[in-house]
Amino acid sequence: MSYELTAILMFTGMMGLLLTGQRVFGAIGFIAVVFALLLWGTGGSEIAFSAAMKLMKWYALLTLPLFIYMGYMLSESGIADDLYKMFHVWFGPVRGGLAIGTIALMVVISAMNGLSVAGMAIGATIALPELLRRGYDKIMVTGVIQAGSSLGILVPPSVVLVLYAMIARQPVGQLWLAGVFPGLLMAGLFILYIAVRCWLQPNLGPVLPAEERRIPMSEKLKLLSAGILPFMIFFLMTGLFVMGITSLVESSAIGAVSATAAAAIRGRLTLKVVHDTVRKTLAVSCMFMWIILAALCFGAVFDGLGAVKAIEGFFLDQLGLSPWEVLILMQLSYLIMGMFLDDTAMLVIVAPLYVPLVKLLGFDLIWYGVLYTITCQIAYMTPPFGYNLFLMRAMAPPEIKLGDIYRSIVPFVAVMVFALIIVMVFPQIALWLPQHVYLR
Repeated sequence: MSYELTAILMFTGMMGLLLTGQRVFGAIGFIAVVFALLLWGTGGSEIAFSAAMKLMKWYALLTLPLFIYMGYMLSESGIADDLYKMFHVWFGPVRGGLAIGTIALMVVISAMNGLSVAGMAIGATIALPELLRRGYDKIMVTGVIQAGSSLGILVPPSVVLVLYAMIARQPVGQLWLAGVFPGLLMAGLFILYIAVRCWLQPNLGPVLPAEERRIPMSEKLKLLSAGILPFMIFFLMTGLFVMGITSLVESSAIGAVSATAAAAIRGRLTLKVVHDTVRKTLAVSCMFMWIILAALCFGAVFDGLGAVKAIEGFFLDQLGLSPWEVLILMQLSYLIMGMFLDDTAMLVIVAPLYVPLVKLLGFDLIWYGVLYTITCQIAYMTPPFGYNLFLMRAMAPPEIKLGDIYRSIVPFVAVMVFALIIVMVFPQIALWLPQHVYLR
């Protein structure tokens, strides 16, 4: 049997197992081990063993549970609630101001968490009921919550970029820095869209009533204190790392300790908060560990087959496509897969194929990591099975129907596609910061 046919069987076998509802790591790891034994006999078992040892020796992997812990601690302790109150008062007098403030809140939550689920939970439970109560258009604000929460996988410290770094063997710090400007660009485009739309149609985002705007300046300034602790956490965690004072793992530890201290300062460090945070951190961390292990094993077998070279020859030699056309096809495939799979599953399924191919085509893997993440954001919000669509359906109040959720994402997906094109055409948006900042 040719190596090309073997590679096709591996890929189709894995997809077949995933369609049966098996866990992602089980399907990927099982196919990798079975084909390793069939191809190389008992010696093939060393591939899985080597992948496990490589994972255990990956020092940067320590950042994963620490960042997840930090995000859950901030969420469970209610610090995000205080932030929304601050944005509510300061942005309320502007047309669409609460929706703009919600996007700003999502950026801050993303900078403290790294997961889109946390942003979605906070937006749907805190911001959405408040926006609806104040007469905001339900379709627009539903899209605002979904689009804003997707920033969690792009703005550092993004857990998805950590996973990509481990699978693509790229520095996590550089990927984080590469996500800063594209993340801020996308948030800025969201805000611009909301501002223009509400200026043209004021009924979509009315200003706060006059009586609610009569808040003394001293009270407004006092509310700004809600942002002090999150800003200090972000500075201690990211600022010290960027300045070269701490390493990546040290920064993640500082973030976890700072989040715990912030909860204690606010008087919210209860036994229940600690228990829920640790339990959720353990569950998510173990899930990611198993998925990374399975992906490393699958990638080792796939590389051993020489499948990447064969696919490169098929696209470039037989089909005559240019490197840019191949790259665009890869992004389109992510969009299609994103309708059925989450970002982690997409990454571990195609990373063994795409990452080496991107390198062979001459593209920068740091830049491609940002493209992948933006494409995942878009895929999160595209029907029929976009991840964010179902999260919103589960959390939204009864008056918001599934059709409303689907219609709400159309303009925001268009904005995200526009942002993706900008980053593709101007790679320095992603690459300038990692190229000009000292990294340890």
